[in-house]
Amino acid sequence: MRQALCMGRAGSLAAVSAAAIVLAGCAKHDDRTYQGYVEGEFVYVASPVGGRLEHLAVQRGQTVNAGTPLFALESVDETAARQQAAAQLQGAEAQLADLNVGKRVPEVDAVRAQLAQAVAADKLSSTQLARDEAQFRAGGIAQSQLDASRSTAQTNAQRVRELTNQLRIAQLPARNDQIRAQSAQVEAARAAVAQAQWRLDQKAQKATQGGLVFDTLYREGEWVGAGSPVVRMLPPANVKVRFFVPQGVVGALKPGQAARLHCDGCAADINATVTYIATEAEYTPPVIYSNATRDKLVFMVEARPAAADGPKLRPGQPVEVTLP
Repeated sequence: MRQALCMGRAGSLAAVSAAAIVLAGCAKHDDRTYQGYVEGEFVYVASPVGGRLEHLAVQRGQTVNAGTPLFALESVDETAARQQAAAQLQGAEAQLADLNVGKRVPEVDAVRAQLAQAVAADKLSSTQLARDEAQFRAGGIAQSQLDASRSTAQTNAQRVRELTNQLRIAQLPARNDQIRAQSAQVEAARAAVAQAQWRLDQKAQKATQGGLVFDTLYREGEWVGAGSPVVRMLPPANVKVRFFVPQGVVGALKPGQAARLHCDGCAADINATVTYIATEAEYTPPVIYSNATRDKLVFMVEARPAAADGPKLRPGQPVEVTLP
């Protein structure tokens, strides 16, 4: 009887203790707090043109601003190609300008001098023809001499008209089709310069946005293939938190909802905004399994802090997410 009483008392004490533990656990647990971790969306900075890494301007752990030089590849070939393209453009533009102004001044002066000689010869032959016609009427010369004088006068007159037209043409620009063809050559040369300049510019990369230099993947002197990342950056706006909520909670969540992040070492909680809610469920990962949660299916949710709070978090860091 006494033994049974003792056993009853022991059982009652165990039940009370268990109840106390449960109540204490319930008092400390917040049903709106979930375990999560920090993740970063890295930006891999690469050059579309390969080459030897000549200068690495940053190092791991360094915070840089937008426009900060990151690295430079050797650019001997690209520099020479840019100079060649620029020289070809200058040649094409000079030819186009020459076509637009017509012949040079000495060439025009030469045609003008020839025209003056032709005019003088025309006057002389016209005067001689008039004399021969008078002599022929007086019977002083033969018909053949008169015909010769007429032929010379006609030839000299034609020569004057020919040189007059040549002088007019020499003062005109080239034909429209020639100008259009040369203009096309100039545009092609300009495009070649732009292409060469672009390839040269790609040999030196700068940060398009500020952030943390998370890692550098090459050392100076190593060959970097085209498109191979040299620097891995983490902009503050690319920091996010992933956490998982049970299927009974996900229906009440929506993008834009506020959240509060707590992490070890943080001076204060960090405000965040829910940006993504998974549309498919998955099994609870063992790393975030909680004895207080009985649901086996969870939904992944992403929340982002403000860009100013991004540097306070590090990828892989565990956090607690509270949904108000």
